[in-house]
Amino acid sequence: MTAPITEEQWAEARRTATEVLPGLVKELGLPKALLSYQSRAISMLESTACRVLFIEKSRRIGLTFGFAAYAALRAGRAKSAGGMDVMYISYSQEMTREFIDACAMWARAYSDAAIEVGEFLFDDSDKEGERSIQAFRIRFASGFEILALSSAPRTLRGKQGVVMIDEAAFVDSLPELLKAALAFLMWGGQVVVCSTHDGTENEFNKQIQAILAGRSKYDHLRIDFDQALKEGLYERICLVNGREWSPEGEAAWRQEIIDFYGDGADEELFCIPTAGSGAWLAGPLVEARMSLEKPIIRLELPGDFLHRNRIERAILMAPALQQLKEALQRLDKTRLHALGFDFARVADLSVATLLSTTRLLKREEELTLEMRNVPGDEQKMLIRLILENAPRLVGAAFDATGMGWTVAEDMGRLFGFRTPDSPAGLIDAIKFSTDWYRFNMPPLKTAFEDDQIALSKDDEHLTDLRIVKVIAGVPKVPDVRTGEGAKKRHGDFAIALALAHFASRHQWTEYDYQSVAALAEGMGDEDDDNAYGRRHW
Repeated sequence: MTAPITEEQWAEARRTATEVLPGLVKELGLPKALLSYQSRAISMLESTACRVLFIEKSRRIGLTFGFAAYAALRAGRAKSAGGMDVMYISYSQEMTREFIDACAMWARAYSDAAIEVGEFLFDDSDKEGERSIQAFRIRFASGFEILALSSAPRTLRGKQGVVMIDEAAFVDSLPELLKAALAFLMWGGQVVVCSTHDGTENEFNKQIQAILAGRSKYDHLRIDFDQALKEGLYERICLVNGREWSPEGEAAWRQEIIDFYGDGADEELFCIPTAGSGAWLAGPLVEARMSLEKPIIRLELPGDFLHRNRIERAILMAPALQQLKEALQRLDKTRLHALGFDFARVADLSVATLLSTTRLLKREEELTLEMRNVPGDEQKMLIRLILENAPRLVGAAFDATGMGWTVAEDMGRLFGFRTPDSPAGLIDAIKFSTDWYRFNMPPLKTAFEDDQIALSKDDEHLTDLRIVKVIAGVPKVPDVRTGEGAKKRHGDFAIALALAHFASRHQWTEYDYQSVAALAEGMGDEDDDNAYGRRHW
């Protein structure tokens, strides 16, 4: 096996790339000289709508070279074309020197006039005394400059332009640096924050989680090692080093890099911050949100249910069916509703959770139906009953993995599938993936933290929510079960709640009518199928 690539070998490859890239630009043209993810980042930054961009990335994928391309473009322009100063900040002098070299190379490739490239001492005075740091600068004929600093100087305040913070998770004080950088936005500036991860509690990861949760409106981009390879990273390395690319060669090189980082590969290469060992949701936080007294209907059928006659089966189903009908009749017809359904048939529970949305956009649990050892047809009957009677239903998200697909499919036939081409459908058939959890669990946690969700008091539901852990950087239900004997649980309510919360955040349109007579009577006739915007298919 080839030895793992060393830091010196990688640096040499980068120096080679710097030397040949101007010719590559000339030969291929600018768009092709950039890899897809580099072009994507620059395209986002060129958009007038992109004011703040956070990028979580793999280490050493050449994104800094893409930033250098953008910096040279921006500083080389006239003011009338959107030109402005660019300030680059990283945690090491070597990175700032490398960035300036790359910017100078791109300026030559663009044929921009860089009238001065050099080093100088930057005054970083504080109340404890005078001090200076080594910095790097490129001045352009446009009148603008690229300024690269190896720390976070307080004198960043008062300037304006584009601020690029590279490897932001490793700077001395990212919160303070962001305060200074975000002031640039007032004068039309731009802020780019890029980094590999350095733990779940790092400020950089907290900012990323806030974006994914919808709490922050900043733009976001994620580029891991495999994505970079798929978009041509190793092919470009082969090109600039005069080597022939092959799938086998790429696979071997990929494994060498992963072996080099060892236990740190997930964080360094695959954008997965080192996970904490605690629960995803703190117990006291969950208990604080359990403030309601809404029905939790539990139906467990005997193992020989399907072997009994029709009357016996009806008797066994009757209590849960009656409780469900009564709960549905008590729903507030002025509220929006959304359903989440986690399917199981043998070992685990099937759980359906119905949420309503108040006028203040708080999600409240209205009812939960738990089914153990309930055949598929009976599950479909009960779920259909909820869907047909939940007022102003905006969506229903179904676990569509394994046998769950059959329930999602049959409900989709009746109520319409929601797809990008058909957003009016009600049924989302969810094939769970790491990305689904990554993007949809943070908004649920935000709802708990911001007191925007209320649940029924239940110790088993508390256990289900507490079992969720951060696994490989993503909140998931681990492969463990709680409870005793045949009554074990597998975080079933947590999944149903996450699905319901996901469905409740859908865009929706109410397109049929409300009964004037029912509105005049207040709550109206609960049997009026056309009252209060009930959907028809």
